[in-house]
Amino acid sequence: MRAIRLATPPGTESWSGPYDDRMASEDDTGRARSYRKAADRREQVLAKAIELFAEHGVEASLRSIGDAIGVSHAALRYYFPSRDDLLIAVYQAHEAADHSEAEKQRSLAADPSIVDVMKSSALRNREIPGLVELYATLTTDALQQERHPATREFVRERFRRVRAELAELVRQGQRTGAVGADVDPDDAAALVVAASDGLQVQWLLDPEAVDVHRVLRLLEQLLPGRVSVDAAGREPSR
Repeated sequence: MRAIRLATPPGTESWSGPYDDRMASEDDTGRARSYRKAADRREQVLAKAIELFAEHGVEASLRSIGDAIGVSHAALRYYFPSRDDLLIAVYQAHEAADHSEAEKQRSLAADPSIVDVMKSSALRNREIPGLVELYATLTTDALQQERHPATREFVRERFRRVRAELAELVRQGQRTGAVGADVDPDDAAALVVAASDGLQVQWLLDPEAVDVHRVLRLLEQLLPGRVSVDAAGREPSR
């Protein structure tokens, strides 16, 4: 299982909890020091929570999460007032690390297609099923607006951002002639996101029966054109 880690602030590597959350002193230096300390501790809580979710999934209360990572329930609530806040923060941190890895891989590959992007993400996610489960939980909770308003907003904005990024890849392909002008970029982006998310849920439920990467390759064959051209500028084979 791939370890997901946050950068640990200098001078905090040996911290192991519990926390002493004292009020900042009145002077500016003391207040700044207290704020930095609180931020460092929050990052450490988050790093521990990511490891926990990656290994065990999301079936845990705030109290049990606090026990598992060695902090009191009150301390955990200080940094993450609700379970939704913690789940969102964990996924945001995971996604930031995943995005960094994706950018590194893209820099080594020439002109990835819209499906290439989702295939690479699916392959990375397969190494950490607990965080795939976390994402599925967030999207399910987002449908319950009254119970999970913050989660609903987070998931909705994430979908908008991902669709916009993928739609821009389609437009790039259209500008080079690799994708037909009759393909609606927003519709293509929504289709690929729906396929990727749905396949990952099926994989969580029955990993032996569903190969997300292979099915996404099939989707790529069915789409009218790839979002890439070769070094000579020719349209790739379909």
